[in-house]
Amino acid sequence: MILVQANDIKKSYGTDVILDSVSIVVQDRERVGLIGPNGAGKSTFLKIIADEISADSGTIHKSKETTIGYLAQTSQISSEQTIWNEMITVFADVYRLEAKMRELEQRMADPAYYEDETKYGQLTDEYARLQQEFTDQNGYAAEAKVRSILHGLDFPEAMHSRLVNSLSGGQKTRLQLGKLLITQPDLLILDEPTNYLDIKTLTWLEDYLKTYPGALLMVSHDRYFLDSLINVIYEMERGRTKRWRGNYSDYLEQKSADLAQQQKRYDQQQTEIAKLEDFVSRNIARATTTKRAQSRRKMLEKIERIDRPTLTQEQAHFSFNIDKQSGNEVLVVEDVSLGYTDKVLSHNLNLNAYRGERIALIGPNGIGKTTLLKAINGRLKQLSGRIKLGTNVSLGYYTQEQEDLTPSKSVLNEVWDTYRTLEQTRVRTVLGNFLFTGDDVTKPIAALSGGEKSRVALAKLMLLNANFLILDEPTNHLDLLSKEVLENALDNYPGTLLFISHDRYFVNRLATRVVELAEDGITSYLGNYDDYVEKKAELELERKEREAATAVTGNKQQPEAPVDDYQLRRQQDKEQKRLLKKRLERLANVEARIAELEEMIGTLEAELCLPEVFNDHVLAADKNAALEAAQTELESLMEEWAELEAAGEE
Repeated sequence: MILVQANDIKKSYGTDVILDSVSIVVQDRERVGLIGPNGAGKSTFLKIIADEISADSGTIHKSKETTIGYLAQTSQISSEQTIWNEMITVFADVYRLEAKMRELEQRMADPAYYEDETKYGQLTDEYARLQQEFTDQNGYAAEAKVRSILHGLDFPEAMHSRLVNSLSGGQKTRLQLGKLLITQPDLLILDEPTNYLDIKTLTWLEDYLKTYPGALLMVSHDRYFLDSLINVIYEMERGRTKRWRGNYSDYLEQKSADLAQQQKRYDQQQTEIAKLEDFVSRNIARATTTKRAQSRRKMLEKIERIDRPTLTQEQAHFSFNIDKQSGNEVLVVEDVSLGYTDKVLSHNLNLNAYRGERIALIGPNGIGKTTLLKAINGRLKQLSGRIKLGTNVSLGYYTQEQEDLTPSKSVLNEVWDTYRTLEQTRVRTVLGNFLFTGDDVTKPIAALSGGEKSRVALAKLMLLNANFLILDEPTNHLDLLSKEVLENALDNYPGTLLFISHDRYFVNRLATRVVELAEDGITSYLGNYDDYVEKKAELELERKEREAATAVTGNKQQPEAPVDDYQLRRQQDKEQKRLLKKRLERLANVEARIAELEEMIGTLEAELCLPEVFNDHVLAADKNAALEAAQTELESLMEEWAELEAAGEE
């Protein structure tokens, strides 16, 4: 059954066309993911479906019985009630039924009724009807359901008496999500539901939605989430949508094949058109062949031209390099406590980081992950313990909210003021690589979107050439394509990484070690996110087996299982093979890019010798800037190539 069908939806703000003939169909129990670059109009479209705003034109058909629940990115509850009382308002009808049942119970206990068989029979019939209705609405399980969802969304029982209006913005959004999950509308519309969720809560939500009885329509940049839940993808690009079957990984494969097929058809048509045009130009003036040439010309006029396929969206292009190599030991965190004078967030923290490692720092919200990064960067003093950087370590720090950016500065000045020794041409070239071109560089930082601010911060970080990058939620505000570009850049980074991320796909792609922060210490797990999950499951199974053994033997304590040295060696061997494969892949990519740059430099040098170029000062300046940028990148890649070759000889 079709729950919602939108046809040819159009929406503009002034001269900016946001949606242009967008269409979508959501069927009962479908899991639909809406993807596309930032600014494509995804949130606007969801608001139209949810009747939050109106479309300029187009039609939306909804089944009369369809109930819709909508969670916007900025949805927040405003309430003077406690968390618990606010949540149980969802069951207001159920509690009214329960009140009527209690009233009937009192009347049924009154002798005036139970001694009158007719009246008592009427009361018992009414009570049976109400009781059945109460059961149908899951009245007996209402409070248990509220407790379960509050627990899953990280609202422990100790918080249930807190006032809603005392919560943070992220907590209010989670509470709004909880109310929607309890309500269980036929169609649940979620706009970036994974924002404000730590990995544990995100995993709970993912598992909960897998068994959700209704349909889902969601916007998300979390690829792990999309792969786990979604069975239909709608791609929104240039104001339009296209439907794909399967999850996000399926979509990537299908789109790649589709684009290849489009390119093949386009190339075949262009070849045919060229042949026809050549025949016409050679034969139209000759008396013996003019009729055939005219016939070919008519064929050309009737051909329905295939547009050249857009193989990729516009995307940033950058890489992270280092000026110097650090010593083997990059970081030592020893017996550190974090927090404030009146509240300790975590204590007994010990962590060593070594050159070349990619360490993902995970843990629940509020445990002190960002506080630890600030302490390592010297922006906050730990309560106790020691933090020491290794020899020749140079730090680069990416903050979660880009608080290092100055709102009043332009994009150009924000970067150039940090690197005054660079020529403006070089700064503009770098900003161009991050998609800031023309007048974009004169925009004030305050006027930028979250994704644009992230790109400015990444541009500044790239120019630093630090050998130890510390990143706090670097994928926040980035669309799916931008995340992939960032991953590729970090995957090829020759330095050391320590990062916080709730993006499990990102952690899986980059991490060589996952460290979990708790109140009483840090636990390290070799490998990426999947390895971490597997090891946690093994440890949980071992814990349950020990508890079962304790219950059988009556012993209060069982010796802990010995460390599995074989497993440790196996993981280390696996990591070495992964690093070797990555080095060889990077070497091949570097060699390919060097060949491209050498060809590009040769072309640019030849073009600069042309009269039409050197007589045009603007064009010549552009060519020179492109040549300098290519030469700079080539020099950097040649150094990296030498390092990669040397690493292979060690």
